Amino acid sequence: IVESVGEGVTELVPGDHVLPVFTGECKDCAHCKSKESNLCDLLRINVDRGVMIGDGQSRFTINGKPIFHFVGTSTFSEYTVIHVGCLAKINPEAPLDKVCVLSCGISTGLGATLNVAKPKKGSTVAIFGLGAVGLAAMEGARMAGASRIIGVDLNPAKYEQAKKFGCTDFVNPKD
Repeated sequence: IVESVGEGVTELVPGDHVLPVFTGECKDCAHCKSKESNLCDLLRINVDRGVMIGDGQSRFTINGKPIFHFVGTSTFSEYTVIHVGCLAKINPEAPLDKVCVLSCGISTGLGATLNVAKPKKGSTVAIFGLGAVGLAAMEGARMAGASRIIGVDLNPAKYEQAKKFGCTDFVNPKD
């Protein structure tokens, strides 16, 4: 939930519900304007940056020493400071404890399938690992019309859940 906004931020106001995204969008560079890529020139994942883009400074300190931002979002902290391009505004009625997986797990898996792999209708797809990202990738394969979707995981208990996302076959590499 947005607590406050910085100078020049007009897209959000305090009280807005948002999801952080590691690969932000400036909305101006060639990548942001492309339908094929979201690797923003300004806000792409940069694990070395650790500071805010505008002034090159960290917004966190402990005992007077700076703590650097993790992947530009620092989402492992109770409060954080994030570039507005790394936030997606969501419906305030959406339960935060449920939609939190949207900002990484679902967007990563679904996006990888629909925007990168682009399986053809009737194709066979294999998904390795059936956690949040894998199940979202599986949902993408189902949405694309894959006729056979093979789930691969070491935990056989995941097959029942995977069926809900379109899994037609299950392989445990230990077997």
